[in-house]
Amino acid sequence: MCSGLWCVQILPQRKSTDGLPLFMLMLWSSCGVPFGVYAIVQKFNFALQFQPQCFGLLTLICWGQALHYSHHWRTWTATVATVLVAIGLGLTEMILILTLRKPYYNGVKWPMMMMAIIASVMQAAGLILPYFELAKRKGRVVGIDFTFLTVDYSGAFFSLMALVAQNTFDVLGGTLYLVCMILETGIFISHWIWLWRVRHVRSEAKKAGMSYDDYIAEHPSKKLARNHSSDTIADVEACDTPPASLVSPPEKCQMKPERMGEVTAPITDVEKQSEATTNHTSYIQ
Repeated sequence: MCSGLWCVQILPQRKSTDGLPLFMLMLWSSCGVPFGVYAIVQKFNFALQFQPQCFGLLTLICWGQALHYSHHWRTWTATVATVLVAIGLGLTEMILILTLRKPYYNGVKWPMMMMAIIASVMQAAGLILPYFELAKRKGRVVGIDFTFLTVDYSGAFFSLMALVAQNTFDVLGGTLYLVCMILETGIFISHWIWLWRVRHVRSEAKKAGMSYDDYIAEHPSKKLARNHSSDTIADVEACDTPPASLVSPPEKCQMKPERMGEVTAPITDVEKQSEATTNHTSYIQ
């Protein structure tokens, strides 16, 4: 079940890959190599061995589609690039399996540990990249379908359960699935927060019979804006003034009173000179 979920989670995109980071797709496709080596050499069950191969292939197809739709590569050029990368990744995985299998069976464990660590880091890095897209869109998820996220999350969960069901639990393999689940949970939460923040605007758009994007295009003032309130606060006691662009005309700060109800006026240079002369005269007398 977990293998099936992870195999269908990356479906080919249709005419749009907006919001889908290209580098994320390449990282995910590439992480299938170390994870595949790790699963095959350690003789996991067939589903867990097949899963990274299918996942990497489908992700690579989406990478090629992103080249075509978002980066405007010609169809033939994007197809050739995808095939060449697929051949390169396949050969790399085959060489690593043949190279690392014998040392592992002879008791050398650290190469397999490195494969698991590399796969986990690449998987996590691929899921971190969408957070930059979320920051650009104030938390809104664009380009990543929630059906995909749900299937992907379910695949990670059931894969983790498959490891639990084995005779011995593999910590590094389980870490890969756990990291995936945590980062995807963050994506869910980010979009839910965005939906809450724009709930009134979405309600207005629905009443107008328009989509959110179309409604915002006609009413730009309804768009979420950054909060600049912190830039307009002036500390009067510290004589701090807001930026000149925010205050017109500029205001003068007031001196702090010495006592309640008493305001001390600033001492001028003439008064200082007069006081100094008086003190000097008193000294001579």
